[in-house]
Amino acid sequence: MSTVSPRMPVYFLGIGGPNFLENTTHPAYAQLAQVGHEITTVVKPKAVVVFSAHWQGGPSTIQINTAAETDLIYDFYGFPPHFYERKYPNRGSPEIAEMVAGRLEAAGIQVERVNRGLDHGVWAGFIVAFDPEKNPLNVPIIQVSLFGNEDPNQHYRVGQALEGLRDHGTLIVGAGMAVHNLHDFRATRGTGSTRPYTLSFDEALKEAVAAPPEGRQARMAALLARGDARQAHPTFEHILPMLVAAGAAGADVGHRLWTLPEGSLSWAQYRFGDITGL
Repeated sequence: MSTVSPRMPVYFLGIGGPNFLENTTHPAYAQLAQVGHEITTVVKPKAVVVFSAHWQGGPSTIQINTAAETDLIYDFYGFPPHFYERKYPNRGSPEIAEMVAGRLEAAGIQVERVNRGLDHGVWAGFIVAFDPEKNPLNVPIIQVSLFGNEDPNQHYRVGQALEGLRDHGTLIVGAGMAVHNLHDFRATRGTGSTRPYTLSFDEALKEAVAAPPEGRQARMAALLARGDARQAHPTFEHILPMLVAAGAAGADVGHRLWTLPEGSLSWAQYRFGDITGL
């Protein structure tokens, strides 16, 4: 991992719940598979470091999965039994995990090394993006937690601390949702209506991501102070992986690859950086 490689882009992927795995006709399903194909065939990372909405460490501590072999965590309730039998072949890398830990600690960020499986905020989306039979990823996956707080600047600094990994073949991925209000989604399901805050926050996020890099951190932090932020995200864990991704982007500009506002969700996908030279 010490060899300098073409600089990796950074992605933010909109990843649904376990039921998304069976919703193969949903437009986001095909889009996520398309982005996964771009990653395996064009980007070709040597490893993936991923931040999920479903893992938060301590208020001032980041946790890192250092296990070489990583099981799946079935961190959801009330689904039919077969959902708890889903498999996603994967492996970790203690060496790369230690590189992540070292860069965070060098930036003054407290780190806790743990052995932990992949939660569904990673594997449910990765099964779609990186189908083990049709589009296998075949590289180590190192999951890293968010902080157990909602501070946008702290999460942005995590990304900044890891930016240099992109020059050594490591792809950084934030896995969450651009808009995520499950309470309202259940209320609007089947009505065909989309909440106004879904549209307004989705567009505000697009503008913040596309801001000049020197002003991006302030724009991203301001998103969480918007009047519609708590409607779009009653809790912020699904948008915080975007803050990490934006921090890791450095001088690279971000742009939205695709979006689909649906009720009180947005399935937007983003990429920071150019892939034409890879």
